[in-house]
Amino acid sequence: MKIAICDDEPLELTRISSLMEEYRFEKKAGFIYKTFSGALELLEVMRREPFDLLLLDVIMPGINGMQVAHEIRAYDKHIKIVFLTSSPEYAVESYSVNAYNYLLKPIKKGTLFPMLDKLFDSMQRKDDYLAVKCKTGIVRISYTRLSYVEILGKILSFHMSDGVVYETAASLSEFEAAILSRPEFLRVHRSFLVNLWQMRELSIQHFITLGGMAVPVSRRLYTQVRDAYMKSLFTKKGED
Repeated sequence: MKIAICDDEPLELTRISSLMEEYRFEKKAGFIYKTFSGALELLEVMRREPFDLLLLDVIMPGINGMQVAHEIRAYDKHIKIVFLTSSPEYAVESYSVNAYNYLLKPIKKGTLFPMLDKLFDSMQRKDDYLAVKCKTGIVRISYTRLSYVEILGKILSFHMSDGVVYETAASLSEFEAAILSRPEFLRVHRSFLVNLWQMRELSIQHFITLGGMAVPVSRRLYTQVRDAYMKSLFTKKGED
């Protein structure tokens, strides 16, 4: 999961960042986050880079959080927006941009952590998806239909079980933490992550996907990959 945090108050931004690090450590949660101290900087990045969650201060100089949210909603209908405010008076207005929640400042562990727990729990469901910005716009990629991920140069490719491939100009590290937080995904090569439940056959050199594609397996990682694959077969059988 990718999270953006925007607040013009340096102390509050530092506080939230510290809480995010504490949450990651306590929950062993797989996510990355970026901080922004102004709305214009946030909007510039978000036009070219999709996020799953936005923690957004309401009162900021120049353009306020509500205006920012309306602009973002014009091209991203899926991102979850959580407003950060010192007053509950904005709660009603937050519904106009389909806000996921709002938190009263100063942000505290007792309110932030339960909200993150609920969000992570919903993202672990089988209808979970990854938001990826492609040439045609932001695409929702279902984890259950994602077969494997490949990085080649500066292009990251998401290979789906039906043969469709979504490409984006990004590094593997931008999505790796979120993908590998799910038990069915595994790194098998420096350039490949695979969905073990979408693999049909394993040899010392490669995986064969259910769709018949060959995915290279690193010799150095083979023993680890083999053990994880065998475990996944029993896990999947038990769930079925």
